[in-house]
Amino acid sequence: MGMSIFLILIVPLLFIILLIFLIISTYNKLISLKVLVENAWSDVDAHLKRRADLVPNLVEVVKGYASHERQTLEAVVKARNAVIVATDPEKRIEAENILTQALRQLFALAEAYPQLRANENFLSLQKQLYNIEEDILKARRYYNAVVRDYNTSLYVFPNVIIAQLLGFKPKPFFEADEGDREVPKVKF
Repeated sequence: MGMSIFLILIVPLLFIILLIFLIISTYNKLISLKVLVENAWSDVDAHLKRRADLVPNLVEVVKGYASHERQTLEAVVKARNAVIVATDPEKRIEAENILTQALRQLFALAEAYPQLRANENFLSLQKQLYNIEEDILKARRYYNAVVRDYNTSLYVFPNVIIAQLLGFKPKPFFEADEGDREVPKVKF
């Protein structure tokens, strides 16, 4: 009789301890992944800020050669301003995709102005922008990989139960906009 009381008390206690350990372990894993996602986004954000800071200089150089192309220049400035005011990752990603399209229009426009393409300031800014775009691409890949791992961990069992109970939400991927797959159209 003494052994059965012992089993009746110990087995549920061991189960409760195991359950608590599982919850704590899963929570710590989800928090670690969430911090990685936030860190990766911070890296992407820093590169995007560098690009946004470069855009006004680029617009000024182009404006000197192609001032009558006001619509394209205004679209770039408007897109850059939208990036600056975007607060959360979803809005920032959307604004960045619009800025990318506007910059493509700007560089397509520059093809029509040989003097501009030969301008040292323009070439320097274009090279800086190219380097920043490479950095952004690498940071986006890392961010998306971390988001993939985080989001996957939210949906696997038993994490899905704990994640829902504790309010963990999936993070957005930084995906290419549909317009990024098209060649920019420039009208003269």
